[in-house]
Amino acid sequence: MAEYGTQPRMGFFTDTSVCIGCKACEVACKEWNDVPEAGGLDLLGMSYDNTGQLGSNTWRHVAFVEQQKPAVELGMPTVGAPAGEDAEEPGVRWLMSSDVCKHCTHAACLDVCPTGALFRTEFDTVVVQQDICNGCGYCVPACPYGVIEKRESDGRAFKCTLCYDRLGAGLEPACAKACPTDSIQFGELTELRERAAARVDTLHAAGEPAARLYGHDPDDGVGGDGAFFLLLDEPEVYGLPPDPVVTTRDLPAMWKRAALTAASVAGALVVSFWGRRR
Repeated sequence: MAEYGTQPRMGFFTDTSVCIGCKACEVACKEWNDVPEAGGLDLLGMSYDNTGQLGSNTWRHVAFVEQQKPAVELGMPTVGAPAGEDAEEPGVRWLMSSDVCKHCTHAACLDVCPTGALFRTEFDTVVVQQDICNGCGYCVPACPYGVIEKRESDGRAFKCTLCYDRLGAGLEPACAKACPTDSIQFGELTELRERAAARVDTLHAAGEPAARLYGHDPDDGVGGDGAFFLLLDEPEVYGLPPDPVVTTRDLPAMWKRAALTAASVAGALVVSFWGRRR
């Protein structure tokens, strides 16, 4: 297990198969962290989703996805239909998922922050210090998940802190505490990954072959996420990128090429200068 300092790495495992869309996590997050409303009730036309996406004023976002498929594909035979006649009857499957900052292993937002406002905590989570943030906004396009955002009211960047203050007091994050179905589980990342793998096996055995983990692989494009998910469909269905990659992965090579170019130019100038003196 990756460790930072003396603490084991902590994180979230979100099991979307048991999410009921109650939004208790959204409310608990806003209340504990004093996150302002995004500007009233938004009627987005996206089922019961009225927040749309993660942002400076939405640190937890519950997505609602309605899928209309033949009932037989969903394991939902039409009640009262003659045998064999319900296979093509439409059925609706609800996919609900509480999204959050992924607290990436290789966090691009950390790489680009010029002031040190973004830092990695002793729990290996990524937090913004608002008193240091200068509002430059470099972190916003750097995030491969589109999580972090500048708040219009003061121009600084905000996102989930994984309730850093609560962790320091030995408490679990507010969203996990409020979740009534244990869809959001908090703990040591290695133990969560083992629990998640067992849960996938259980769902496969129960006839849910599409169940899969997202963000758990340390060899993916961001080195694995500190907040990962069990999904029942492709990531894109939930609004997640299928193959996220740390946006600053090419920075070392770019700086090396820039240094070599600068050295070449400097060398040429020196040769030119000495040639003129002669």
